[in-house]
Amino acid sequence: MGTRKVAWGVISTAKIGLNRVLPGMKKSPWCDIRAIASRSEDAARKAADALGIPMAYGSYEALLADPAIEAIYNPLPNHLHVPLTLAAARAGKHVLCEKPIALTAGEAGQLRDVARDVLIAEAFMVRFHPQWLRARELVREGRIGTLRAVQAFFAYDNPDPANIRNRAEIGGGGLYDIGCYPIVAGRWFFESEPERGIALIERDPAFGTDRLTSALVDFGGGRRLDFTVSTRLAPHQRIELSGTKGRIEIPIPFNPGQGAQTRLLIDDCSSLEGAGIRIETLPASDQYELQGTAFSRAVRGEIALPYGVEDAIANMRVIDALFRSETSGAWEPVGA
Repeated sequence: MGTRKVAWGVISTAKIGLNRVLPGMKKSPWCDIRAIASRSEDAARKAADALGIPMAYGSYEALLADPAIEAIYNPLPNHLHVPLTLAAARAGKHVLCEKPIALTAGEAGQLRDVARDVLIAEAFMVRFHPQWLRARELVREGRIGTLRAVQAFFAYDNPDPANIRNRAEIGGGGLYDIGCYPIVAGRWFFESEPERGIALIERDPAFGTDRLTSALVDFGGGRRLDFTVSTRLAPHQRIELSGTKGRIEIPIPFNPGQGAQTRLLIDDCSSLEGAGIRIETLPASDQYELQGTAFSRAVRGEIALPYGVEDAIANMRVIDALFRSETSGAWEPVGA
């Protein structure tokens, strides 16, 4: 490594950060997790001690005022993603913000001006995982012919009324929390932006959040993404890429074991009973480490930022269209 590590600060003691993202980033030779902040100094200190982070702050503002901090990881609840990302950027910090980056594409657009001065990216760690990279490589090589259909399923069961994912007023619900991943998958594997979408959404009668959402997204040229996500079903996840000559299945596409090997199922479809399936095993990897490394290298100017604000806005446009479809009951255009 030719340059020094990037000094990171973390705003929030969210579980996703403490349990997954930060342990992954701490493995990276490019990341120095220097400080963590919470609205409670005790909570910040407890998290800092648990993860071996030197500094703990009792407010987000105090961390953002620290001149030693170069980059911020923002895993706050969804409604705070844009406000705190803006505050961090205006303090001269680069920002890796958890998904979804905003509640609407319009809100995400507020980040355009500050992104001229600092790097801002949405934390879709899946795009750095070898299983996604290898699957797209196989598609590009024509291993399954022409890709025509991307199908995805992602579900978990969360009945907790206090959980932020079940609070509609702060951006809870399945489409925001996990529906964003299949949308990224469609855009990733088709390598283009969709034209329109339609959704069928069931809302939880107590929480008001979408607990079961199915969507069809049209990429034009006979290419379609269809997916179902739920916050109240038995846990399960899959992606299937279907082409004119075969298919690829990613068994655990969104949160595979951290630091574990992964598999791709490559099927030439010569047998409906699966005789044509070949399993490709990929080396152990940590997608959070890889994401942190890529962002830090971009901060140091070693590489270009792979995905910035415009990419995040594009993903939000699809979510906007699907929510509009819930009301209209019709296909909705994915706006430019």
